[in-house]
Formats: sequence, structure tokens, C-alpha cells
Amino acid sequence: MGLTLTEKILKNHVVDGEFVKGKEIGIKIDQTLTQDATGTMAYLEFEAMGVPRVKTERSVAYIDHNTLQSGFENADDHRFIGSIAKKHGIYFSRPGNGICHQVHLERFGAPGKTLIGSDSHTPTGGGIGMIAIGAGGMDVAVAMGGGAYYITYPKIVNVKLSGALSPWVSAKDVILEVLRRLSVKGGVGKVIEYTGEGVATLSVPERATITNMGAELGATTSIFPSDETTRKFLKAQGREEVYVELSPDADAIYDETVEINLSELVPLAACPHSPDNVKSVEEIGSLKIDQVCIGSCTNSSLLDMLKVAHILKGKTVHPDVSLSIAPGSKQVLNMLAQNGALSILIDAGARILESACGPCIGMGQSPNSKGISLRTFNRNFEGRSGTKDGQIYLVSPEMAAISAITGVLTDPRDIGEMPEFELPEEFVINDNMIVPPAPEAEMDSVEILRGPNIKPFPVSEPLWETIDAPCSLKVGDNITTDHIMPAGAKILPLRSNIPAISRHCFAVCDESFPERAESLGKSVIIGGSNYGQGSSREHAALAPLYLGVKAVITKSFARIHMANLINAGILPLTFENEADYDRIDQGDEIVMENLPAQIKAGEIIKAANKTKGFDFNVVLVASDRQKDMLYAGGLLNYTKQNS
Repeated sequence: MGLTLTEKILKNHVVDGEFVKGKEIGIKIDQTLTQDATGTMAYLEFEAMGVPRVKTERSVAYIDHNTLQSGFENADDHRFIGSIAKKHGIYFSRPGNGICHQVHLERFGAPGKTLIGSDSHTPTGGGIGMIAIGAGGMDVAVAMGGGAYYITYPKIVNVKLSGALSPWVSAKDVILEVLRRLSVKGGVGKVIEYTGEGVATLSVPERATITNMGAELGATTSIFPSDETTRKFLKAQGREEVYVELSPDADAIYDETVEINLSELVPLAACPHSPDNVKSVEEIGSLKIDQVCIGSCTNSSLLDMLKVAHILKGKTVHPDVSLSIAPGSKQVLNMLAQNGALSILIDAGARILESACGPCIGMGQSPNSKGISLRTFNRNFEGRSGTKDGQIYLVSPEMAAISAITGVLTDPRDIGEMPEFELPEEFVINDNMIVPPAPEAEMDSVEILRGPNIKPFPVSEPLWETIDAPCSLKVGDNITTDHIMPAGAKILPLRSNIPAISRHCFAVCDESFPERAESLGKSVIIGGSNYGQGSSREHAALAPLYLGVKAVITKSFARIHMANLINAGILPLTFENEADYDRIDQGDEIVMENLPAQIKAGEIIKAANKTKGFDFNVVLVASDRQKDMLYAGGLLNYTKQNS
């Protein structure tokens, strides 16, 4: 029986566990990346481990999220990360060099390698045949220290592509179609592997768009083969030496197969407030818009920008529309400037933003009240834009550009004949904004620069014998990490200060939660299905930890957030009978006794609602290693005990 591409790479990297479907395996990590919204905490955790120098082949720290410097906090964090990187063997991508996933694809990614990043869109690297996985900062810190990264041996879904995209139909429409079919929880516990004759028709940037938004499926990662198209891209980046041809065996066995004929796809949009609320442009109709934002790690490549420039050439942005464009990297911006496309964008009336995440994480460019904003981004969760009642639609760069001119949601196929867009044979390469680490002989002399906003990692305790605590909050289905720990220009600067950022925990759902949880001292949160979907931000676990949350009981969890809860020492439990969710209210006292013994005995844990007088069962799905982490009070304590 043949192997899938996913299995080939995983098998080559397994260092612990049984290579059996559904079992936990530990894999060797070749590369790591962090970004500044999660990086400060990750490097504080790395410091706490006491490892003098990273043990990966390549680790890179990017500054791309918290680039709006309205106070000292972000600038201080950037200096801290830069000094940590220099001292501990990490490459440092300076502010302005670009978005981590775009730059990593250009300058560091390599087929067949494993990559984990403290950002949920790390699977972008799957566009060149990497196993690239989003993870919590603590997992990245452990990997930098030479530790294995643990996942459940995933189910593998074959998305078999045939045909070719029609003019003005894009890679964004491919992943929106996958989301329409599978939903935001359809990829949980799975890797999405793209095969078929249609793969050869897609460029590396198009493949990366698809793997990037695979994160919205809840998938572990997504991956394309490494083929001649990959080789040409890497050669154009001056990195042909890292190319290897990679593909699944002809007789590979997949757990599921989804067939998509690219020729049959039409322009699509994800409607508010979920990436899987997908409709065709025809279904939505002529929708008057207020704003267009083009960029993000999903659609900010040179190829995307050249298409946008072609559409905007000789035109003017509609007077009722604000258009902003953020090229994904310094390389992209530089090449747009050199080939004249940047002038076209400026002439049309676009507001050119720096090469950073920006509006995608609510860092500026929030729409007007009830504003309808078309964005080429990957998420449209309620309030994520910075405007609570903003109506965010996720679209392709082509649809965004033509709609910015017409002032209404417009089918890009109305543009007319589409020219052939080709990537250059040589990209402009200038890595002067990537700072290499200090030589090993000089590392001891490097001073770590800490600002006053950088606070220590919150203390976690070994697992309690009994949890007897009130329910401090009850929430519904599809609660995202943006609900739990919002982003945005006001909150992101507090990422290195857990006491301060905890004041905003669950602010989207209930502004009184932080004060209530802290006054209770200890509490339990009740949630619905797919709890914790979205980003990899471990702050969505660390802030509840700081506020005294001991357990979260839900119908189901998103993968990364569940791992982050365990890393923080918080029990992630699911209802054995989902109907019990309806029987618990905020304020009810929940009791779970003899926890270490119950956890050791199996998956089922007996619990009681003391307020309403009934017993119910909850389930802990965890490996023996994860149970040991919970006994210890989280990954950091566990690592110290076993180092």
C-alpha cells in the first residue's frame, strides 16, 4: 500500500510514538517561525527553558502584526525579540520586511521540511510541499529547544483537482469552495492534500493562498506536491538548491476524497461572519460597499498585486469607497515600484499600507459603522475588523479590485479578456532587513532588552485533586479565539503583559467576565461546538489561566486551542452527552473530584452540577504525555521536570 505525501514527510520525521492512524506521534521540527503578537511570550517561554541556542535548522522571528506604534509597547517588544533572536541563534525579520508567511515562502521554506509557527496560518508553507503547522507559542519554544512537536496521526483528505480555472476565477475561489463543502470544522484532525491534473495549472502563490486558508477548515495543515512549478519558483528566488520533487505514491490510500473541477468554479465570497458562509457573487447580488482592503498573508503576493494593478490601470476608485492595499513583503513592494505597478495603484487612489498584517487583525483600517468591507483576507469573524457591526466579506483580489471601481460587489468576469499573468524568472532579492544571529562565540555578550510592558509568564499549578468552582461564563457554538482574546490596535500591544490583556478576555461576549472571573478566584467555562476556532494565540488560554479558569467544558474543541489549554494546565473537557450543555447555566457550581485518579483510569470523568443537583459525564481525550502535562500544571512545568 502506497503512502500519501503527508505520510511520507511525517514518517521521515517521526521520533516518538506509533505511526498508526489516530495515535499521538512526535515529529522532529526542522524550522520554526514566530510573529510579534505571539513571539514575545514564546521567547519568554524559551528563556525559561534555559536552552542557550536554538537546535532547529532555521528559526525566524518576524515583526509583522504589532507594527502600529501608538505607544512604547510595540516598539519595546520589537527590541526584545530582536535581542533574543541575536542571542539565541534566531534570524530576525525587521518591521517592514513583510508578513511572516509571505516572506518565509519566499526566503526560507523548503519542500519536505517540517515547520511549526506561532500563527495559525503557518500552513501557507504547504504551497511548496512542506508540512507546516500552526501551534501555540509554547510548542514553538519547545521545538526551538530541540523537543518534538506532537500531533495525532491525522486523517488525510485528498482534494483532487481537475481542469483549470476560468479567466478571473482565482485560487481564493478554490479554497472558498472547499470551505463551502466542508465547513469551518470539517478539517479537524485532518490534513488536506491536493492532487490531480489541476495542480499543475496553479502557481506557487495560488497554491499558498489555498493552503493558507486551509486553517479556516480547522485542519492540521494542507499540502501540495513539490513539482516543476515549485522548482521554478525556488529558482526565481535564488534557492533552487533546496528543491526536491515530492508527490504521493500512485496507490496512496486516502481517508476521504473531494473532487473539484476547477473549470466549473465561479467567483465566490464568504459572507459575514464566518469563512464558510460562502455564496456566489450572483447569489449575493449588487451589494453597495464602503471599503476594500487588499493584502494579508492570503493574497498579497506579487502575482495578486499585478492582477490588481491591471484592473485598476487608468481607473479611479469609486468616490464612496476607501481602498487600501498592503503588499505582502518588501520584495513584492520593491518589485511593484520597479515595474511601475505601484504607480498605477497610487494613481487609481489606493491607500498604500506597509507590508504587514494591518487590517486583517484589526490593526487600522476599521470600516465605518455598519460598513460593508470586501477583504482579500482569511477571516471575517464578528468584530475582528475593529468595528463591532462591520459587515466583512472575504473575496479574491480580482473581485476586490473591480468592486473598488464600481462601488458595488462586482463579478470580476465582467472585466473582459484576462491577460496571462506570469511570475518573473528572477525575483528581486535583498535580504538586508533580515538580521542573522550573533556567532556562537559572541552570544554571551548580547544584552536582552526588556521594556516595562513585558511581564513574566503566568504561574500555573499542578492539577488539583478536586475542582469545585462556579461556571463563570457560558457561550455558544463556534466561539473563536477573537472572542476569547480579541486582537486590534488597542489590545495587541498588551500581548507581553498577561495581567493587562486579561482585562479584555471575552470582551466581545461579556465585558464583565474578567472582573467576575477574578472575583470568583476559580471557575469553569461552558462552551458549544468548535470552541476556540481561529488563530493560534495562546493568550486565549493564558488570560483565562490568569483569571483562575481551571477547566473548559464544551461540545467540541478546535485543535490548536485545545492543545494550548493543555499547555497552560487548563482541563479541556467535552460533554459525553451534549444535551447536558443545555442543563448548565452561568453561576452553577460544578464539582469534579479525585481528578488525577479519574484521568489515569480512562477518558470518562464524573462531574456534578451541585446547584441543580444532577450528575453528568465529561470526556478528556488526551495522550499519556498530555495527561502528564496536566498533572504537572502545563507544558512549561512538564518540560522543566523532564529536562
